[in-house]
Amino acid sequence: MPVWTAEVEVDEPLVRALLAQFGLEAAALRKLAEGWDNSVWVVDEYAFRFPRRAVAVPLLERELAILPKLAPLVPLPVPRPAFVGTPADGYPWPFFGAELIPGVEAGVAELDDDARLQIALELAGFLRALHAVELDEPLPLDPNGRTDMPKRAGLAREELRELEQLGLWTAPPELLGFLAEADRLPPPEAPAVVHGDLHFRHLLLQGGAASGVIDWGDVCRADPAVDLPLYWSFVPPEGRAPFLDAYGPVTETQLLRARVLSIQLCVVLAHYGHSEDQPEVLRAGLDGLERTLDGPLTI
Repeated sequence: MPVWTAEVEVDEPLVRALLAQFGLEAAALRKLAEGWDNSVWVVDEYAFRFPRRAVAVPLLERELAILPKLAPLVPLPVPRPAFVGTPADGYPWPFFGAELIPGVEAGVAELDDDARLQIALELAGFLRALHAVELDEPLPLDPNGRTDMPKRAGLAREELRELEQLGLWTAPPELLGFLAEADRLPPPEAPAVVHGDLHFRHLLLQGGAASGVIDWGDVCRADPAVDLPLYWSFVPPEGRAPFLDAYGPVTETQLLRARVLSIQLCVVLAHYGHSEDQPEVLRAGLDGLERTLDGPLTI
């Protein structure tokens, strides 16, 4: 069974029943997106997130604690919880609604390299601000092992085998060699506040510009490298130097760690897109993988 299989199906009747907590049961309603852990519905001008799996509940609770404090400190919009719902009507978990951040996922947008570079510079400024944030709120230290290179390289190899078996993509031999060498990367850098799961589904774009960063359930403290996979998978190769100029100092080891994570995220998102009949996610995953591999694969 895929790891993203729902434990609770969130459908319109359930959503309307839960929205009655706020007198919104008759509001205009549409399903916006569904991911591994949450189902997202637009209710008037708000986006409501409902966990689909129990594992998402502590992540949602972390968002509720952190996002109100973080939002004023970063230069792009992030969700600001306005409604917090409680278990009811057979639904076992809390949920929340925040003002809708307009835009489309970065993986869906049709962009040329010039547009990608301009968005990348906005993203670099956002990450520079985020990674400098000081919060007194306790946060876990890399709870998902994003900087655990043997773990991440191993997951990437598993997903690459799956893509090949499905006939979707075949890894060049040098990629497998690169992943094998990743095991010997040195320990991570000093931790900062990080988004923790920043890929092309969590960066929103509107009108050729970044409009927001969503899905903060994995916010934690970790090596800032865990937030740099889009440096590889979204930024055009000729835009990498300007991105780093805008972001600030980063070590070669951090870039290598981010590249391994970019590979792993792209292959698992491509697999997810295929399995869930979301061709735009499959395409974005494969495009991001090709972009990540542009340039010498050496450690």
